[in-house]
Amino acid sequence: MKILALIPARYGSSRFPGKPLAIVNGKPMIQRVYEQTVKAFPNACVATDDARIYDAVKGFGGKVVMTSTEHNSGTDRCYEALNNYMKECGESFDVVINVQGDEPYIRPEQLTQLGECFNDPEVELATLVKRIDDKAQLLNPNSPKVIVDKNNDAIYFSRTPIPYSRDVEITDEYVRETRFYRHIGLYGYRADTLARICAMPQSFLEKTEKLEQLRWIENGLRIRVAETCWQTHAVDTVEDLEFLNSRNDWE
Repeated sequence: MKILALIPARYGSSRFPGKPLAIVNGKPMIQRVYEQTVKAFPNACVATDDARIYDAVKGFGGKVVMTSTEHNSGTDRCYEALNNYMKECGESFDVVINVQGDEPYIRPEQLTQLGECFNDPEVELATLVKRIDDKAQLLNPNSPKVIVDKNNDAIYFSRTPIPYSRDVEITDEYVRETRFYRHIGLYGYRADTLARICAMPQSFLEKTEKLEQLRWIENGLRIRVAETCWQTHAVDTVEDLEFLNSRNDWE
C-alpha cells in the first residue's frame, strides 16, 4: 500500500493572511509541518495556490505542486494535488493523508496511526478523535465533536455537544467520566474514494453545520475513527503563533 501525504497550504486567510510562511521557532510554519510529516510518510508534498509558498517549500528542499485558487476545501485541493503530483513523478498511490498545514508540531505517531486504519481493506475514509476532558471544550462550537458506533465508524459530527446529555448538569467532572470525543482534523482517503467525494455536491448537513465530512456520511460512506492521546496545537490566530514561539520544548 503506497501512501502520499498532502499538505494543503493557502496564502489567503481572513484571520491570518500568509499563515503558512509565519515563523515558528526559526522556521516557516509550512516547513515545520513538512518536516514532521516526512517522519511518518517519506512521500509527502505541499499543495499550494501561491507562488510565495511554492518558492519557500522549494527553498528548504521540500516537494510542492501548484493548485487552483478556486477550491472550496482542502479536500478538493488534495484531489487536484494528487493528480498533479502523480503526473510529475510518474507514480500512483493507494491512499492520501490530508495533513493540516497549520499544525507545525503535528505528531508523526498521529499520522502513522491514521495511515494504519487502511490496513483494513474495507476502510475508505479515516480520521482521528481525542477524548474531551473539560466542559469548555465540549461547549466550544469551534471544536467539532463526533460520536462513533461499535465498529469505530463515525455516526455524526457536530459543532454542538453530542450526544445530548438530557437531565444532566454538564460539569468538568461529568465530561471526564463520559465518552465525549473531539474531532482531530486529519483525514485519510483511498485514492478512488477521494475522486468520488470531490464529485459530490455539497449536502444539506454539510451546509448546515459547515463540516464537509457530513457530505460523505450523508452520501452513505463510512468514516473509520481512531482515537489518539496526543493534543494538537493549531495556529488559527497571531496569538496562537505567539504561544508556540513562547516555548522551545516542542521538538
